[in-house]
Amino acid sequence: MSLKRIVITGAPGTGKTVVVEGIEAEGYPCFHEIIRSMTAKAKKDGTKKIPVSNPLAFVDDPLKFNQLLLEGRLAHFKEAENLDVPVSFFDRGMPDVLAYMDYFKQPYAEEFSDTCKDNRYDAIFIMPPWKEIYVSDNERLETFTEAEQLHENLMNSYKAYGYSPISVPKTTIPERISFILKELKLI
Repeated sequence: MSLKRIVITGAPGTGKTVVVEGIEAEGYPCFHEIIRSMTAKAKKDGTKKIPVSNPLAFVDDPLKFNQLLLEGRLAHFKEAENLDVPVSFFDRGMPDVLAYMDYFKQPYAEEFSDTCKDNRYDAIFIMPPWKEIYVSDNERLETFTEAEQLHENLMNSYKAYGYSPISVPKTTIPERISFILKELKLI
């Protein structure tokens, strides 16, 4: 059996996590986002107390933070190999890390790019920015305008690695899940 790895991505506040949770409720194995817990810890441990949109403002070593994030997503990617299932879903993929690093103008070594080139997903579903559902919170630090800009960075990052992201329509959660599962049959 050939495993398909499917990424659900998008800018902050686009409904990714709720859709991934819905797909998981349908019985599909899902690997959940790790950045929220990392950002919360960085904020708690950090010295900055003023609101900023960049979680790297809370860490002493931003490159190490992103390296750990990339390693965490790579670990999820490899962990999927151990599942006896035809498909697994990921709340964000490895190219997301580089998209955010590009957005925040943070340089990275070639091994970051190599990790993305050497570990390929089978399909990318991207949730577009949607002002009507956007809400910021303690770990979602970006404004809606920043979310729109991050969407463009995500699209550019995935395209740079040879993917053709599939845009998920702005509709109800069940309809979004249905769309993804129907599209999955065509992959």
